[in-house]
Amino acid sequence: MSQLTINRNTLILHFTVLIWGFTGVLGELITVSALHLVWYRVLIAAVSLVLYYIFTKRTLLVPKDQLLQYLGVGMIVGLHWVLFFHAIKVSTVSVTLVTLSSVTLFTALLEPIINRKRISIADVIVGLVIIFGIYLIFKFEFKYFWGIVYGLSCAFCASIFSILNARMVKKGSPTTITLYEMVGAWIGVSFVMFFTGDFDEQMILSQSDLLYLLLLGVVCTAIAYVLGVAVMRELSAFTVALTTNMEPVYGIILALLIFGQKEAMSTGFYFGAVIVLAAVFVYPYLKTKIKI
Repeated sequence: MSQLTINRNTLILHFTVLIWGFTGVLGELITVSALHLVWYRVLIAAVSLVLYYIFTKRTLLVPKDQLLQYLGVGMIVGLHWVLFFHAIKVSTVSVTLVTLSSVTLFTALLEPIINRKRISIADVIVGLVIIFGIYLIFKFEFKYFWGIVYGLSCAFCASIFSILNARMVKKGSPTTITLYEMVGAWIGVSFVMFFTGDFDEQMILSQSDLLYLLLLGVVCTAIAYVLGVAVMRELSAFTVALTTNMEPVYGIILALLIFGQKEAMSTGFYFGAVIVLAAVFVYPYLKTKIKI
């Protein structure tokens, strides 16, 4: 593969990660509750992916056992997004995105347990640094306590479905997995909404909410995922990991540009955020270069 192709794919990946970072901004702009927001998001994303399959004339059929796995993991994805957007609504985009970066910590702890592997010393070191950074954020932004708790819970869910996806993608198409996970997320959220009585007039969308949800479901979910998968097959795992870690950075910058003073945090928050993000950026290097 030529250097020109590598550079082009790297730029596409950065653009994709920038789009993912924009989801936090959209979560703040959309006025419906986190539960309703996710219900619409996954429905729009699923319909978009079905249309993609129809356009490309690909089959949607999968074995029953795989289908049940995809739908089950999708419910975890749905919970992840509900927690993510709820964290934004009770705190800020910046707080949520930084705490979401702790997915690296949870993955380091959970992956050896789920896959029955030896715990890496590098994982432990990076995990301790991330814990210290999150402690500083708690200390200096305690008013956003619940936002931080929901953000950490969101990261925990993201870690679980990421580990499970890494297993499932070895046997199935990434796009097919995503489609059925969107369906599973929609079923799970619908189930919760049915029993909590959230199918009500509060689901009615304003014109701006509809536009933002279409951007979220089509561009930030369906299209961004297809682009991301396409270039990830051509780039090294290190490049992908390092670039993906830019999501909270892009998201925080976009939030500051769009929301201004509302997103301004204390010096202690940014100190903690730098520690967390630095640990997340160093992590791929430790995993690929240092075999401990």
